[in-house]
Amino acid sequence: MRLFAHGAQEAGGVGREREETQKEKVERRVHSVAGNPRPDDSSPFPSERSKNCPSMGSEMELSFTKDLHLTEVMRLRVQSLQQKGQKRQDGERLLLPHEAVYRLDFTEQELTFAHWNVTLQGTGRFTVTGISQLWTPDLTHLMTRQLLEPIGQFWRNAGDPEDSPFKCLEADIQEFGERIAELAKVRKVMYFLFAYKEGAEKDKITCSLVFNKSE
Repeated sequence: MRLFAHGAQEAGGVGREREETQKEKVERRVHSVAGNPRPDDSSPFPSERSKNCPSMGSEMELSFTKDLHLTEVMRLRVQSLQQKGQKRQDGERLLLPHEAVYRLDFTEQELTFAHWNVTLQGTGRFTVTGISQLWTPDLTHLMTRQLLEPIGQFWRNAGDPEDSPFKCLEADIQEFGERIAELAKVRKVMYFLFAYKEGAEKDKITCSLVFNKSE
């Protein structure tokens, strides 16, 4: 990706161009939840949206629920392969030790994404990956092609004060939330992989989504 330097003219104007580094791309997209408010009403967090933004309808908050059965089925799949000395199928996505299967049940299906509600105590990285298709691991294995992009990532680095805002990729979680709202129109349940990395603890994290119900 190429960006015009400050003061450059567009469409053939004279100006210097510079190559944007990968580090700059990440830093440009990373926003603290409370530390970098955005001026528009498209922020995926409620504290950063304009209070004057007109409501599209009543809000509904949906919490993720751990699916104990599906998590256990996927863990048994890993154990079975290990015991038999077999390899996974081509393209199969196995459940990692730090992951679990969660679900969202949509009691309403005409929804518009509003924002995420996430709390993260301490340090570590918490990720949410959506599964695009209706899927039951006791019938079919989970395949990598079924995983949605982008994913939701929320983290606080080691050494950061515990009361400092955690970080996220705002553009990604905004797009992810909108994608979930679109999929809710055609299904009543959706599955996700939750991952706890770099010292993140499940008991110190909460995560839910808020939608506007169409009226």
